[in-house]
Amino acid sequence: MTASPAKAVTVPRANVLGVGVHAISMSTAVPMLCTAVAERRKGYVCVAGVHGVMEAQRHPDLLSIFGNALLVVPDGTPTVWMGRLQGHRQMRRIFGPDLMLALISQLEGNGYSHFLYGGDYGVAEHLRRLLADKFPGANIVGTYTPPFRPLTKAEESEFINLINRCRPDVIWVGLSTPKQERFMAELSPRLHTTLMIGVGAAFDYHTGRLKDSPAWIKCCGLQWLHRLTQEPTRLWKRYLFNNPPFLAKAVLQIAGLKRYRLNEPQGCGSVASTGVTAA
Repeated sequence: MTASPAKAVTVPRANVLGVGVHAISMSTAVPMLCTAVAERRKGYVCVAGVHGVMEAQRHPDLLSIFGNALLVVPDGTPTVWMGRLQGHRQMRRIFGPDLMLALISQLEGNGYSHFLYGGDYGVAEHLRRLLADKFPGANIVGTYTPPFRPLTKAEESEFINLINRCRPDVIWVGLSTPKQERFMAELSPRLHTTLMIGVGAAFDYHTGRLKDSPAWIKCCGLQWLHRLTQEPTRLWKRYLFNNPPFLAKAVLQIAGLKRYRLNEPQGCGSVASTGVTAA
């Protein structure tokens, strides 16, 4: 018997300095994405933390990319705090690496396929082997390690042809912000895939190149500090130029002294309480 369609109820978005972050938790996000895959609801998914929000402050195109994402999940504890202060009590942090494992686990054994894009040389293949051991029923159909620069036209064409041969249901994109968001927004319409999900440093976490933080550090919103101790040379500028300005702007927004217009989606899709539905 064919089930009747569920009533679509738009999931609210928290306004985090003008970036719309969906007020959801892992327990609601994973079923939504499973439904999106099952119903072939095409789009890309962003994970939003302080870094992404501040990049969107500097680059209006990135603000638009977040606005047109199928789903924007609260990857940073400060984004969750902002949402809860706006009344979104159900909002919980969704750490990109955790989302990756949770969704692969839920899709395992259902015939859906995955592709890994990103990481340093050999990292994606290492992760592919680890995931195959952890989730024997997950179908990882390929990997691609991009250079540390924009793809040339020839490389981009090669990648598109590879994806269009493999036709994965989900492409996991492990690049840095804002590179991964721009990459997904540009290529998603041109690829034979359903979802592209940006998960940042997830490839390095899952292959042991980065150590995850203890739960209490995450709860205190200090994972950035734990990460800084592992990559001080690469990350000190990011945190110096992002964290203090974010805090100042967040205080002004919460106090009502500064208002940010929430960028509305423009035809890329909307999230429903029981799945992801096209706009």
